[in-house]
Amino acid sequence: MLRINGISLPLDYDDNTIKNAVAKALRINSSYISYFSLYKRSVDARKKNQIHFEASVDVKLSASEEQIAAKNKKASVINEYHYDLPTGKPLKKRPVIVGSGPCGLFAALILAQCGQRPIILERGYDVDRRTKDISMFWKSGELDTESNVQFGEGGAGTFSDGKLNTGTKDKRIRKVLIEFTTHGAPKEIMYLSKPHIGTDKLKTTIKNLRNDIISLGGEIRFGSKLIDITSKDDKVTGVVYEQNGCEYRIEADNVILAIGHSARDTFSMLNNKGIAMKQKPFAMGIRIEHLQEQLNKQQYGLFWNHPNLTAADYKMAVHLNNGRGVFTFCMCPGGSVVAAASENGRVVTNGMSEFARDRTNANSALLVGLEPADFGSDDILAGIAMQRELESRAFITGGENYNAPVQRVCDFLKKQPSAMLGEVIPSYRPGFELTSLDSCLPRFMTDSLREGIIEINKSLPGFSYGDAVLTAVESRSSSPVRILRDETMNSVSLKGLYPCGEGAGYAGGIMSAAVDGIKAAEMIMINR
Repeated sequence: MLRINGISLPLDYDDNTIKNAVAKALRINSSYISYFSLYKRSVDARKKNQIHFEASVDVKLSASEEQIAAKNKKASVINEYHYDLPTGKPLKKRPVIVGSGPCGLFAALILAQCGQRPIILERGYDVDRRTKDISMFWKSGELDTESNVQFGEGGAGTFSDGKLNTGTKDKRIRKVLIEFTTHGAPKEIMYLSKPHIGTDKLKTTIKNLRNDIISLGGEIRFGSKLIDITSKDDKVTGVVYEQNGCEYRIEADNVILAIGHSARDTFSMLNNKGIAMKQKPFAMGIRIEHLQEQLNKQQYGLFWNHPNLTAADYKMAVHLNNGRGVFTFCMCPGGSVVAAASENGRVVTNGMSEFARDRTNANSALLVGLEPADFGSDDILAGIAMQRELESRAFITGGENYNAPVQRVCDFLKKQPSAMLGEVIPSYRPGFELTSLDSCLPRFMTDSLREGIIEINKSLPGFSYGDAVLTAVESRSSSPVRILRDETMNSVSLKGLYPCGEGAGYAGGIMSAAVDGIKAAEMIMINR
């Protein structure tokens, strides 16, 4: 098979357009092409009057592929992707996976496909019950601390945008994409340069993954919160979990710790047990919302409403004079800012889009980078304490009813409270309170955000639009701790404990977390 890079396609391309473009690039008759498929496709919007797609295409030819590739710089011979499952005899004891986010689900899937009958412990609930509980919270402000945007089947990513783009180059990414599409995700995620599933379609995909794991002999126990890890001679012997007020034990030699970055009580338990961890840099800030139509016009010009162009997005980062970095994260085109608290008396925001990305506003986290020196303490969990402090401040500033504090950009830049809204209406539910974000965020953060907004606007005109709105606080972008592990992915403190994914500090999104889960499953099979 050949992979042809640098294929330009018009916005209204069809299969014949692709085939003819490939034939032209290879300087062959199209009749020699027996098969072709898009491998990668991205939008080239550098020239607003010539917006088009850039693509890589995989093709099979009836002619000599090696000879043709040798004569064409755009072409290279490739092998079709195939993931080889690790092989071996059944484990003596069923492996246990703590957490059913992307890391835990893909670790379980691999182990199930290897015939190892994994057990998943999930403190939250299945995605259907979770959806009802979250909907109730967004409508009434009634928070369930065990069933929310952070906890439950699929992890925090279930109620986000389902973004699958990643800087990770690991070959296992293809395995993740294949499994997602096999279990119901849109087929185009296989080739889009910025693939996403959308929270609406992700829910079904996750349920299908769960059912497949169960059909292969796996098991998932919802409402099951890890409260202890047992050990002997520095080796894991099992876990203790709580379900419906009762304690249960499972004997296990291998435990994959795929907790999310909001499992604060679990971090505390691990710290008390002496499991080696360290403080880790992370980021906090706010959510910024613009009108999606304005962003589309800025990015696409005259093509802004072309049906084959998806809602425009952005990814920005600036380095400030004070030495800090400000950057956008988890940008959600055509989406909403959502209430993502998991603890009583605290306000947390996140971003969410459905597959269509067709809502009025675009939103993104706008974050300030933090180093352990900012935490104010050498305590391992000092970063968590800092998160909690800002979340509590946001709760109080918002009115102590889970409404979020909101401010227009023009007022924020002038350091004056907002008294009215403009064109952009905040999407956060259950509600919002117009105020000054200086009342709930530390000065170093607000000063950095102001400078960051102005600097980003130089590269992305309209970013500092006065009617855009800011909602506080975005505090759960990543884990503020790292659970230390060795080259075999075992905890340096406890053999048989595999800390992995976002919560353990080794991933930063759905794809990297899923890949880390696959690697942990492979290590268990190798090290058994």
